[in-house]
Amino acid sequence: MKVIIVFGTRPEAIKLFPVIHALKARPQIDTRVCVTAQHRGLLDQVLEMSGIVPDIDLDIMQENQTLDGLTARLIVELGKVFDSEQPDRVVVHGDTLTTMVASLAAYYRKIPVAHVEAGLRSGDIHHPWPEEVNRRVVACIADMNFAPTQGAADALLAEGRDPAGIYVTGNTVIDALLATKRRIDAEPSLAAGLAPLATRFSGKRIIAVTSHRRENFGGGMENIAKAVKDIAARPDVAIIFPVHPNPNVRAVMDVELAGLNNVAMIDPLDYPHFVKLLDMCEIVLTDSGGVQEEAPSLGKPVLVMRETTERPEGVAAGTARLVGTDRRKIVAELFRLLDDADAYAEMSRAHNPFGDGKGSDRIAEIMAGAVKG
Repeated sequence: MKVIIVFGTRPEAIKLFPVIHALKARPQIDTRVCVTAQHRGLLDQVLEMSGIVPDIDLDIMQENQTLDGLTARLIVELGKVFDSEQPDRVVVHGDTLTTMVASLAAYYRKIPVAHVEAGLRSGDIHHPWPEEVNRRVVACIADMNFAPTQGAADALLAEGRDPAGIYVTGNTVIDALLATKRRIDAEPSLAAGLAPLATRFSGKRIIAVTSHRRENFGGGMENIAKAVKDIAARPDVAIIFPVHPNPNVRAVMDVELAGLNNVAMIDPLDYPHFVKLLDMCEIVLTDSGGVQEEAPSLGKPVLVMRETTERPEGVAAGTARLVGTDRRKIVAELFRLLDDADAYAEMSRAHNPFGDGKGSDRIAEIMAGAVKG
């Protein structure tokens, strides 16, 4: 069976590199890798770290690209790839525009689609935007759905998807996280770039911050910046903030946070350094999706700066708490974790519902079994 795995962003690459390695270890599967480079520089970091060399690189990213322009370029270029390669199956991940369009291009050619991290739902088509709709479109097409949790599988069943094509595998981001953590432990030089900050903030309680969601652009991002500034007013705290290059994020953060001695606004980190940051921090403040899954594996409470989440399992398990973009609520909830040892322990010790580090092997076994069948 010839399989093409298609992805275009850093989060997809992180969650798919263990799957790619697992599939390449199965001789009955001819595994090809196509990257769209929807995000160029951030994607390349993960490819280099994970040893993945794409067979096809569309290099499709343009400066200030729009969603409709990107969609148009993707549908044409991916269609050419599928016509040339003639795969037996296309594998996509998650909720990006690359994922949605690759699924659609495959459907136009009646090529079966396998969806890794299927079934996540927030119930609100504008949060996360446009990712919620991207996932729903893929669910209409995919005949193999690898759900990270039973809750995700239940969401697919509730939509009437075929139970025979739904598999609960765990989230492959846990595979990537644990594998990378083992590498860092064995080779500390992989994440040595954070050593100066560790020295600079020695004795401080480190808060890791990430923020980039489109639905938070504007007023939401301004509230987040002001909340981070309020948190930084505490003398016992230091904040490490890898700032997304999008000007809707960077410009807002510069206004409020530039020049603060205990705030390090740094460039986006490669994956080993990001894993190291999660390991060295005390609390994570984020509007990311994947971080909600990663941080609990290292025992770090997550405050989610969104109104809804397509990963409700973390909230239910107690590893994550929704705080939205209300400035006062963000600050109050974070200070509660800093000042209440019992509240912190309750979140840090909660069971991570997202996986055990074996999801990629499960996916490869299922796909290899389909070949035998």
